[in-house]
Amino acid sequence: MAAVARWRRTEPDHSFRELDDLVLRLKGLVLVRRFRERRGADASELDMYSAEIDRVRDRLARLVKTGGLDRAVA
Repeated sequence: MAAVARWRRTEPDHSFRELDDLVLRLKGLVLVRRFRERRGADASELDMYSAEIDRVRDRLARLVKTGGLDRAVA
């Protein structure tokens, strides 16, 4: 029974996992946008990456502001 309880996902674990996922996604988007820019991508493609970067940044900010991480740290 204890082994099962150990594998349950807790809210702090979930918040940190979401944070890690979002940071990784943000880094990837920034790197790909830079790569595509150097390879001569047109403005509309770069705008697509910029818009997604902004969405991920907003999600990160909401995660922190809404207490998703405050509860995990407390």
